Amino acid sequence: MTRTVLVAGTASHVGKSTVAAGLCRLLADRGVSVAPFKAQNMSNNARAVPRAPETTDDAGDGDAYGEIGVSQYVQARAARVSPTTDCNPVLLKPRGEGESQLVVDGVAVGHYAAGEYYDDHWETAREAAVAAHDRLAAAHDVIVAEGAGSIAEINFHDRDLANIETARFADADILLVGDIERGGVFASLVGTLELMPDDLRERVVGVVITKFRGDRSLLDSGVDAFEERTGIDVLGVLPYDDPGLPAEDSVDLPATDERAIRGDDDGVAPEHSVTVAVPRLPRVSNFTDLEPLAAEPGVRVAYVPLNASLDDADAAVIPGTKNTVDDLLAIQEAGFDDELRAFDGPIIGLCGGYQILGDQIDNAEIEGTEVDDENATLDGVGLLPVTTTFSETKRVVDTTLDLDGTGPLAGAAGSVSGYEIHMGTTEATEAVEMPFARDGEASAALGASNGDVLGCYLHGLFENETARTAFVEQVFDAAGRERPTESTPSASPYEQAADLIADHCSLDFLDLD
Repeated sequence: MTRTVLVAGTASHVGKSTVAAGLCRLLADRGVSVAPFKAQNMSNNARAVPRAPETTDDAGDGDAYGEIGVSQYVQARAARVSPTTDCNPVLLKPRGEGESQLVVDGVAVGHYAAGEYYDDHWETAREAAVAAHDRLAAAHDVIVAEGAGSIAEINFHDRDLANIETARFADADILLVGDIERGGVFASLVGTLELMPDDLRERVVGVVITKFRGDRSLLDSGVDAFEERTGIDVLGVLPYDDPGLPAEDSVDLPATDERAIRGDDDGVAPEHSVTVAVPRLPRVSNFTDLEPLAAEPGVRVAYVPLNASLDDADAAVIPGTKNTVDDLLAIQEAGFDDELRAFDGPIIGLCGGYQILGDQIDNAEIEGTEVDDENATLDGVGLLPVTTTFSETKRVVDTTLDLDGTGPLAGAAGSVSGYEIHMGTTEATEAVEMPFARDGEASAALGASNGDVLGCYLHGLFENETARTAFVEQVFDAAGRERPTESTPSASPYEQAADLIADHCSLDFLDLD
């Protein structure tokens, strides 16, 4: 019989995703058939994966690929299984103005305010989640389900799909996770247990405390008092150690008016370092595209507010966005478009960032919440001679392209793999280099390059060594600095997450022997 473990939390950002990924890899390494699951996710960080065959229509003309949250993609890789849309059957992608795009079984079905979703679509979403879990359970011995936010949100107990409903329809054991870094961990744990429905509290098999710093023995008296008060064991205390898994949502990013740098702790001297500026778009999506760059020795990825100067940047990357039109308007209002036009270093736009760098956007009202006029046209930043036209059709596909690098990717050649998740099609308005080709045909619908500026629709571009290396070398050359010697690669983030669990957490409740 399949066992489901729900990794639930006292709050958002307490380490549920890391614990779930660590469990997936640890169980997979012990020969257990395991798969990840999250009934309902809210994130603009998505990956394109194959749709579960049972969710495509009988005629066979359903789209082959769909979207899931990046954490479930990561957890599937940790579990050594191929991810499908069953791993995350319901995805809400916030787009601004209180609306989210609802994605069910990988397919976008519409934009809804929260009230409309819960009143008119939640039951359908629940049915999809139950069916997806049942399919996974039929194929695997253990399902590691990740909750969302806090399991103690009493105003949502009648419609909490990721926590309450999952625990019930999956007959799940509950592993409760609390974060000590923010303080008050025991109060959070006790309060969460007190506010959980009685039938679910009885399912809690243990507690894991995350992000602990310092002498572990100093926590012993608190652990003893907690266990005596609640009758629930603390199964583990995980030290503060980021294994480097991709972040699920933008809570890991600075606020839109703050600056933060990734990759500044690699010990490389400033004279061997470069800074890649990334505007902190209000509706940023798939910002994990930048993490492979931040992992490169000497590369600092600086998330900057839209009113920031690019004077101290050596390159710029415009990331994806869930709402290209509204983020373009935000860029223009802050004057960041002027900064981009005045900048003389390499610039790359990814997906929505590619659209923003173009000359024009047509049918802007389809994508933008702040545009009401029918057939509205907006000027883009104007660094690439392309126009994007929006329609209701959304493209979601896993893909491999041929790259003949120019501009910021000069020197890159060969195949590059990634995925596309976007609305809108892009066409060249005048002669422009087209470095990406599919089946031998280059097209601005894939990407375009003009001088030191390049845009493309390929998420995961920098996960490809040929593209990443070419870009980093172009940035160092443009900055007139010498690239540092490569450092020794560390263990994979999946192994590091598994080691955290194995070294600091008891799994006796699973009865693996």
